[in-house]
Amino acid sequence: MARKETHRPSIFWPMAWICFGLLGGSVKFRVAHPERIPATGAYVIAPNHYSEIDPVIVGMMLYRLGRVPSFLAKASLFKVPVVGWFLRRSGQVPVERTAAAAAKIASPLAGARTLVEQQRIVVVYPEGTLTRDPDMWPMRGKTGAARIALEQGIPVIPVAHWGTQALMGRYAKKISLFRRHPIDFAIGAPVDLSEYTGKPIDQHVLADATEKIMAAITTQLETLRHEKAPSHRWDPAAQGQSETGRFDA
Repeated sequence: MARKETHRPSIFWPMAWICFGLLGGSVKFRVAHPERIPATGAYVIAPNHYSEIDPVIVGMMLYRLGRVPSFLAKASLFKVPVVGWFLRRSGQVPVERTAAAAAKIASPLAGARTLVEQQRIVVVYPEGTLTRDPDMWPMRGKTGAARIALEQGIPVIPVAHWGTQALMGRYAKKISLFRRHPIDFAIGAPVDLSEYTGKPIDQHVLADATEKIMAAITTQLETLRHEKAPSHRWDPAAQGQSETGRFDA
């Protein structure tokens, strides 16, 4: 049996100690189909996104399953003392949200390519920011996850979680640590993107593949919430909303 990534000494050990020490008593993970997270190999994890603490919670879940997660993270976080040092040392990939700013840093796709070469997993939030949907269903996706998967020829595993909002609400400034919050995960089978094999990776292909990924995430979330998602995915542009920054429903 392959040795788990989490058993190898790395900068993740003190990070995991801090995260589990602070939050371990406040969350209870319940994971459906944990076997769908392969023990080895490179692939994209594509979760839904509705709380600013989501990356920590998703990272803790993956770490418990034996994988060391890497994220496409906001470039501004890399400028925060201590936090930026940990992000760089742990192989996280900086991403700018505007084209002008992105031109000043290395391509996030190049950073993700390095992770693939190292046979590591990369967590990409297809929505790009916290969902604007008033009921916190997955909104329209962006193409980063699909592009990495298609260019690198690796699977995309859709992941939905629900319950994090009780720990830290959307745009909340405080974490609720004084009670135990159940957080449910549903891990889907890899999204079937085989129809795009051999095709030019143009905007049409990326948009179509992205919608497939978003649909797979939404299906998993429906199983956790025990209800159907809206028939039309929330589109910030159609609602006159900005693509970045806070949005209070």
